[in-house]
Amino acid sequence: MASDTRTERRTPAESGWFGWIDASLATVVLGSIAVVVVAGLVQVSFGTYSMTLAQTWHAVFDPDVVFDPQVWQAFLLGSELPEMSRQQLVVWNIRLPRVIVAAFVGMNLAVSGAIFQAVTRNELASPYVLGVSSGAGLAVLLTLVVFSGLAPYLPIFASIGGAVAFLLVYLIAWKGGTSPVRLVLAGVIVSTVFWSLQQGLFYLAEDLGVVQSAIAWTTGSLTGVDWEQVRIALPWTVLSVGLALIGSRQLNVLLLGERTAKSLGMSVEKVRFALAGVAVLAASAAISVAGIVSFVGLVVPHMVRTLVGSDYKRLVVGCVFAGPALVVVADVGARLALSPTQVPVGVVTGIVGGPYFLYLMRKQQEIGEL
Repeated sequence: MASDTRTERRTPAESGWFGWIDASLATVVLGSIAVVVVAGLVQVSFGTYSMTLAQTWHAVFDPDVVFDPQVWQAFLLGSELPEMSRQQLVVWNIRLPRVIVAAFVGMNLAVSGAIFQAVTRNELASPYVLGVSSGAGLAVLLTLVVFSGLAPYLPIFASIGGAVAFLLVYLIAWKGGTSPVRLVLAGVIVSTVFWSLQQGLFYLAEDLGVVQSAIAWTTGSLTGVDWEQVRIALPWTVLSVGLALIGSRQLNVLLLGERTAKSLGMSVEKVRFALAGVAVLAASAAISVAGIVSFVGLVVPHMVRTLVGSDYKRLVVGCVFAGPALVVVADVGARLALSPTQVPVGVVTGIVGGPYFLYLMRKQQEIGEL
C-alpha cells in the first residue's frame, strides 16, 4: 500500500494535543468499541449456563460488582474473591476474563505488527514473519515436551523464546548494519527452521495430553483463560502500547528511509532495535497468554492504514482498538460456531486473514514496501 503523502500545512489547532484525531480515526475507534461491546456481551451470554442479553448487561454492569474494591482486588491482585451470586460468578469470574484477554491479545499483536512494518518498511511484516511467534512456539513446545515440570512458567518461556528468536534474526541480518530486506529474509529463515523444529518435537511427546496442549498453544487458544492471564498481560500491554505511542514520531521518520532518517539526526540502528524490542514485548505478551494467534499482526495494521493513513500516532491508536475488535469477534466464532466443541481462535483468524490477503493481492498492483 502506498503511504499517506498528504503534505498540507496544519493550523495551530490541528497540531495540538488532539489535532491529530480526525473523523476517520474517530470512526475506527468508536466502531471498534461498539464491536467489542456487542461481541463481548454475546460471548458472556451463551454457554452451559445461558442468559439473555438483558441479563448479561445487568450482570456486567452490576454496581455491586463494578464499584466493590474487594472484587477488583481479587481480580487484579489474586486475593480471595468475596461472595457473589451464581450469575455474577459465571459472568465476571469465568466468561468476562476471556473477553478481556482476547482484547489484550488483539491489541498487542496489532501494535506489534504495525511497529514491525515500520521497522522493516514492509507492510507484509508481522511477528510471525520475523520469527517472534515461531521462537515463542518452540519455547512452549520445549517446555511442555522436554521440561514438563516447568509448565507453570510457560508464559515466561514464551516471552524469552520470542525475544531470542528476534535477536537471532537481527544477528543474521547484521552486516555492518541491517536493512529492511535483510531483516525480512532473516525472519523467514528463522521462522522456517523453528517451525521445522516444532514439528520434530511432536514426535518426542508420548503423552496425548501434552500434544493437545502444545497444539492449542501453537494454534492460539483462549480456552480456560481466567483473571490470572489478565494479570499477566495487563502490565506488559500498558507498557508496550505506551512505548509504541511515544515512539510514533520515530516510526514515521523510519518510513522516510534510512538516508533521510540519518540526515535528520536519527541513529537508525539504535532506534530500529529499540522499537523492534517494543514490538517483541507486545507480541510476547500476547503469545504468553494465548499462544500463536496468526494473521492479526498482519491484517489489522493494514486495514487501519487504509482507513486512517500512515501517520503512526493515528495508526497505533487505531490498532489499539481495531485489534481487540477482530480477536474478540473471532473468539466468539471459535467458541460458539461448533458448540460444544471449541475451535482455537488462531484457526478463525487464519481463515479470515487468508482470504483478505488474497483479495488484497488481486486488488492492488503493488504490495510490500511501505
